[in-house]
Amino acid sequence: MKFAYKFSNLLGTVYCRGNLNFTPDGNSVISPVGNRITLFDLKNNKSETLPFATCHNIVCVGLSPDGNLAVLVDEEGAALLISLLTKSVLHQFHFHKPVHSVAFSPDGRKFVITKDNVALMYHAPGRRREFNTFVLDKSYYGPYDETTCIDWTDDSKCFVIGSKDMSTWVFGAKRWANLVYYSLGGHKNSIMGCYFEANSLNLYTVSRDGVLCVWECDTELAGLKSRLPKDEVAIQKPISGGEKDEEEGPEVEEIHGKANPNQQEHSGKVKYSRTAKYFFNKEGDFNNVTAVAYHKKIHLLVTGFASGIFHLHELPDFNLIHSLSISDQSIASIAINGTGDWIAFGCSGPGLLLVWEWQSESYVLKQQGHFNNMASLAYSPDGQHLVTGGDDGKVKVWNASSGFCFVTFTEHTSSVTAVTFTSSGFVVVSASLDGTVRAFDLHRYRNFRTFTAQRLVQFSCLAVDFSGEIVCAGSQDAFDVYVWSMQTGRLLDVLAGHEGPVSSISFSPSKAMLATASWDKNVRLWNMSDSWRTRETLSLTSDVLAVTFRPDGRELAVCTLDGQITFWDPEIASQTGSIEGRHDIQMGRRELDKITAKQAAKGRSFTSLCYSADGQSILVGGSSKFVCIYSVEEQILMKKFEISCNLSLDAMEEYLDRRKMTEFGSLALLDEGAGDGNTVDLALPGVKRGDMSSRSFKPEIRVTCLRFSPTGRSWAATTTEGLLIYSLDSTVIFDPFELDLDITPSSVRKVLWQKKFTAAIVMAFRLNEKNLIKEVLEHVPYNEIDVVCSSLPELYVEKVLQFLASALETSRHLEFYLTWTQQLLVLHGQKLKTRSETLLPMILSLQKSIQSNFEDVSKLCDWNRYNLKYALAISQQRGLKRSVESSMSDEDSDTMEACNMQPMEDGTMQI
Repeated sequence: MKFAYKFSNLLGTVYCRGNLNFTPDGNSVISPVGNRITLFDLKNNKSETLPFATCHNIVCVGLSPDGNLAVLVDEEGAALLISLLTKSVLHQFHFHKPVHSVAFSPDGRKFVITKDNVALMYHAPGRRREFNTFVLDKSYYGPYDETTCIDWTDDSKCFVIGSKDMSTWVFGAKRWANLVYYSLGGHKNSIMGCYFEANSLNLYTVSRDGVLCVWECDTELAGLKSRLPKDEVAIQKPISGGEKDEEEGPEVEEIHGKANPNQQEHSGKVKYSRTAKYFFNKEGDFNNVTAVAYHKKIHLLVTGFASGIFHLHELPDFNLIHSLSISDQSIASIAINGTGDWIAFGCSGPGLLLVWEWQSESYVLKQQGHFNNMASLAYSPDGQHLVTGGDDGKVKVWNASSGFCFVTFTEHTSSVTAVTFTSSGFVVVSASLDGTVRAFDLHRYRNFRTFTAQRLVQFSCLAVDFSGEIVCAGSQDAFDVYVWSMQTGRLLDVLAGHEGPVSSISFSPSKAMLATASWDKNVRLWNMSDSWRTRETLSLTSDVLAVTFRPDGRELAVCTLDGQITFWDPEIASQTGSIEGRHDIQMGRRELDKITAKQAAKGRSFTSLCYSADGQSILVGGSSKFVCIYSVEEQILMKKFEISCNLSLDAMEEYLDRRKMTEFGSLALLDEGAGDGNTVDLALPGVKRGDMSSRSFKPEIRVTCLRFSPTGRSWAATTTEGLLIYSLDSTVIFDPFELDLDITPSSVRKVLWQKKFTAAIVMAFRLNEKNLIKEVLEHVPYNEIDVVCSSLPELYVEKVLQFLASALETSRHLEFYLTWTQQLLVLHGQKLKTRSETLLPMILSLQKSIQSNFEDVSKLCDWNRYNLKYALAISQQRGLKRSVESSMSDEDSDTMEACNMQPMEDGTMQI
């Protein structure tokens, strides 16, 4: 492989858990997706998953006021300090315990995290380089239970935290003389949100049971007095026990608050009084509050409930502005952008992310992944779109460049087992366990064909021939393969002969041949042109799980249950090679496994495979966190990709944690409370103690489907975490071509200054540095492009076209690069046509780039045409109005002359 594939994007998962954040400009949303974060650009309609990951699912995201830094904290308390500018990790830290919330101060100098019943204030990393990024400043104690939320005053002088013990605590970021701490009560349930009013110490607190309390402070922010010498409340002492950390320093300042201080301690200090108390559930529709957000500038309070309803209130009068239901499950997180126009909602149950413009009552963004696991995947012929099918019965079509789902089909009533595109790219075909195969039109977004069998069967695999006229599906209960006509929808034939469930089928791209694989250890080759007769039967040593043809149709790859990958020549039905892949699976040990991962791997195998676009390598994956790429010719492992490092998933580690092992085995295997009078004798798997309806589920990492892009520049995998896309990274590896000692960047530029453009291009491609190639091509005069293209050696025509395909995706010189493309194809098209099979991925990549630019330019032209029409209509309307006014004034003057009316000095008329 000349290039290295790296993680590019995560589709299919838009929100898991944790808090949402808007960037300071208000145009993007930062959403936690498992152990990664995704940036949704609402202005440019794009999404990007950043290329770093934590060890567990992210639960807290703290964003700095300037939007350059962010703190990510996972379930176990491990934190990453990241730069959103360079998209890299700056520092790693561990808080040793789960963290509930993170908030930067408005001036960006401090940030506070809450864990257990303590709030820790750290110095925020500044612009100067520091060896220790997380420096603890103060520790604040007061609540008796876990802390839940944080908010700062606008001047960063004080902050407030809410707790599960129904109390709210106001602390000073400095030791003010009249404010060290203050405790507020008034609620009967845990605090979900506490917020300061703008430029004030006045407070709003919201509890889980739907109660809002308004607190008024007798002191303004300017009335806070500078600190005095230390008293008995704020003292210096070392961190005790588990709170001590070597990186935090030996001593920090601890502030211990009291829930009921005496009058002497509070004399002459800040005091709060409750001025109002409001209830969200006046009509009796009792729902717990699950998420709260408040915008200080426009006094907008947004509350989300467990029923999926959200309310908009204007404070402090508590006027209801709007109420809407967005889901049937609870709202987990709410965020408001800087201007207060857009509100982001996250629902962790269905995996829903929604951005709502409350003034116009319209959606800015509405994205939702598959409710259950993704089961199948397919690329469109041009590589611009992907289609996925899930266990939730939905078929979703995604834009590969933007990362957004633009259409969802919900006609299936059971799990979707296979999806594919037709050769035109405008029809999606899906097979399901509900006994139907459906065809969807991407022009009108409708289900225009439904294929069924004579009796109800469950379809497990699907294939469409190259012409798009024949649709085949294999069943897992009837052991037959059904053939339909796309045009008429009629059942043409039923292919019988297999003695086990049909696991996979594939059409040959070049010949009228269909390959069907089954659990009966056979692969049958059917001849389409000869009345669907069995041409050959390939016998294997184990159950066949997957089968696929090479893009040129001259080779067949088969994956079996014993972990072997075999290669066959379909013309003569002979085996040409095999790969023993059992040792490369390297699966992890699940928590409930009673045997080691090494022993369990003996019974595992690859379940999905596909060829690369050029057919030189094959991609395989299965019930493991690894995806392997093998060389077909050399039959060796080229690279192994670890698709996830998320320890929140099951079967991630080869060995179980010894701290979770007892003399009776793993703690996960022990039944807590077995035989106890208050619980069941034998707990069901996943059942918590004493609650038969509660279930805990830890999903297992696996790869269900793999596909290479037709352009050859990326591949995708449907996994437990979502749809992962890996793209070529051509900037990291130095890969020269026919390099010579005389070829250097300076010598290339010297030849370029001499206006020897063809020689400079050849030298730049031999050095193979992207920036240098771009510099040389863009220095060629526009009127000499045809001359340079005609004198370019044939060997370098393909390399120039490949570079143009990648440059057209990002460059603004659209007409310049299109001229290069046109001249190369016109002058060298006939020679390139003779090698069309090998050049197909490059041509598809070029077509994808041109089509993407065409769509962008057409949208821009349509918008400009609309604006011009609008401007012309306005000008015509104003011109018409002026002409009417002028005609009316002329008529008035004519009337006055006809009546000999003359104005008098007192304003009256004389006739």
